[in-house]
Amino acid sequence: MSSSERGLVRLFAVDVPSEEIDAFRAQEHGADGTLVSWPLQEALGFTYLDEDFIELFPVSDLEGLGLTHYMVEGLGIAQKDVAEDAARLSAQNGWILVVLSAAFDGVVQTLTPKSPLRWIGTYKEDGAPVHFEPLPDASAKGRAPTHGTVQPAPASNPHLTLLLALLALPLIALVLGALIFWIL
Repeated sequence: MSSSERGLVRLFAVDVPSEEIDAFRAQEHGADGTLVSWPLQEALGFTYLDEDFIELFPVSDLEGLGLTHYMVEGLGIAQKDVAEDAARLSAQNGWILVVLSAAFDGVVQTLTPKSPLRWIGTYKEDGAPVHFEPLPDASAKGRAPTHGTVQPAPASNPHLTLLLALLALPLIALVLGALIFWIL
């Protein structure tokens, strides 16, 4: 997978008996806190995996919803993409592993899944359709200037600036004089 991968969901069947699933998902850390062993990561063949972006659960947890609907409603996969695999997805039982693109955190690596994982499919999250609404304010109406027709800001009048400075100087002198007189 590339460092720019986004929005993919990989689905795997996990052929591990329920009584061994805790050992499969358990991480072993060394005395210095580094990861020594993680059977789930090793089965995927990854060098890096963020556990916040994976899900491991029994299909029976989806009773009433089903894996197909979970993928559409819970993972945001387009209904048409899931419909192609609906029969195969509905036939799944046991444990399922869901791996989102964010689990790789941009680390380039090669996916080499091995037993007890069986790849079911890779699906693309359905992006929300872009919908443009007109802006409600009247100042947003009209057309934006096209390239090359932007009018420059009017230049300031140096004579007016000098006149304002000459009028402001006596006023500042009076205020400073009053302030000094009041302090002394």
